[in-house]
Order: sequence, then structure tokens, then C-alpha cells
Amino acid sequence: MNRTGSRPRVPSLRGRPARRRPREAEPERRPLPLPLRLLAMLCAFLFMVAFAAVLARLTLQPSPASEALTHSNLHPGRSLSAYLNQPELRDAVRQIGGNLLLGVPFGVLVPVVAPRTRAVWRVALLTALVMLLVELVQGALVTGRAFDIDDVILNTTGALVGYLIAGRRLSRAVHARKKTG
Repeated sequence: MNRTGSRPRVPSLRGRPARRRPREAEPERRPLPLPLRLLAMLCAFLFMVAFAAVLARLTLQPSPASEALTHSNLHPGRSLSAYLNQPELRDAVRQIGGNLLLGVPFGVLVPVVAPRTRAVWRVALLTALVMLLVELVQGALVTGRAFDIDDVILNTTGALVGYLIAGRRLSRAVHARKKTG
């Protein structure tokens, strides 16, 4: 592209500008019929509510037995390092994998429920804010739980993976835009 926004002409061998072949028109993406769109959004909303209940049960349930073992982590990477230095690989996989998996539903469901969040950075920002709020509540109000910034990072990474694998496609299928012009 040149400064005017048009494509520069490619010179031909005979001194005349070469003709470009017209681009093939992209097929028009049509949204699902309205009843199917509404059903998909309702299902996504119900799954999101169910996920919120599971998230609350997993993260906000007191754990008095581990109260002496808990400590807050404000330094990114510190908990990850501790997980990876555990003698049992299984424990590290459970901690890291569990936190990654906890974010995946956000990346899949949020763009379907709220189409304005379809951009990858919006999904990441919304997930980070929600998980930050969960961690703050967990650290401040729940016995035997602590704030951990690495959990927020892992949850957000999981949401991005979910978005890239399925969320973007599902959102486009449910909320496809008609091309104009």
C-alpha cells in the first residue's frame, strides 16, 4: 500500500501497468437463525452461571486446616517456581493445570454471552479482573486461603487458550456479522 491507501501498480514488461485480477468475493457469513442464536446464548449463560457456582465452591470454601500453610504471593512467578520445585510432578501438574483449566470456560463462554468482548484483549482483561477479584476476596475473607498473583496469571492464560481454541469460533457462529457493500 502507498500513502494514499491504494495499491501501487505493478509495471509490466512492456512499460504499461499490468492489470490485476479482481479478488474473489469472500462468501457472506450469515448469523444463525434468531431462535438458534437465542438458544446458544441461553445455554452459554446457563453454563456461565454453573461455572460461577463451581468457581465459588472451589475458591471461596474455607480451609481451616491449611491456615498455617497459606501465604500471599504478590510476586509473579514465585508460586509457579514453588509448584515446579515440588518433589512430585503430579502436584505441580495439578496446581498449574487446575489453574489453567479454571480459566478456560471464561475464554469460551464470555464472547458468546457478551459479543462486545469478542476481542482477545477484552477476554484477557475481563478474565484478569474477575480472577483478581476472586483472589482478593479469597485472600481477605476466606480462612485458609491466600491471594496469589500467579493464580490470576494462570487463569487468564487458560481463558486465552479457551478463547483461541473455541470461544472465537463459537462467538462468530452465534454473532456473525453480515457483510455490507
